[in-house]
Amino acid sequence: MGRLTGRLAVVTGASRGIGYAVAKALASEGAHIIAIARPRSVGALEELDDDIRALGGETTLTPVDLTDYDAIDRLGAAIYERWGKLDILVGNAGLLGSLSPLGHLDIKEWDKVMAVNVTANWRLIRSLDPLLRQSDAGRALFVTSGAAHKAVPYWGLYATSKAALEKMAEIYAAECAKTNVRVNLINPGPIRTGMRAKAFPGEDPDLLAKPADIAPLFVEMACPDYTKNGTIVHYKDWAKAS
Repeated sequence: MGRLTGRLAVVTGASRGIGYAVAKALASEGAHIIAIARPRSVGALEELDDDIRALGGETTLTPVDLTDYDAIDRLGAAIYERWGKLDILVGNAGLLGSLSPLGHLDIKEWDKVMAVNVTANWRLIRSLDPLLRQSDAGRALFVTSGAAHKAVPYWGLYATSKAALEKMAEIYAAECAKTNVRVNLINPGPIRTGMRAKAFPGEDPDLLAKPADIAPLFVEMACPDYTKNGTIVHYKDWAKAS
């Protein structure tokens, strides 16, 4: 039996990159995956389903735009009706947005990045927190970035969104301190993803860790015996210690 046998996991941004790799890794340990991605990514979700089935796992494919907040509310209701609880939430989906001076950013783009990187995760918390509390060991993991702690020119939109996400997750962790729910953040660092390639187009991807390399960290932190709360775990530090 896997370490997550019988456990239910929601993974956002599951159609590619880190989300895809994490969904597969959680499934390989026995978790049933509710895989969420934008409706236009249905083909990639179906590929994920094929990969997980090949591992002997199960998925529930959920094509949802995370800015459709009513759909997030319906997700919580549907999970409650079918399973009555949720064990793992991985808030991975995110947008980079433009690398631009703050004063030149398009208003609609600012709103969209904030909607996906911050508000959607709050709506997931709002919808799924009651279900995580029904688990014997609810685990919520959110993906952050080192950009949240740096004042790098032209990174204002992305960095601001991740800083807001971190503070929100830390407060959620404090609110869960006396429950069975544990809330933590993971900073992947430089990982070979489409977002990374967009931000650093001249970088050699062969020099970067792959999404599959970081997936075991998510598995470890999703397990019931991982009891830290309100922490930010940096993949590079974890990899050195492992």
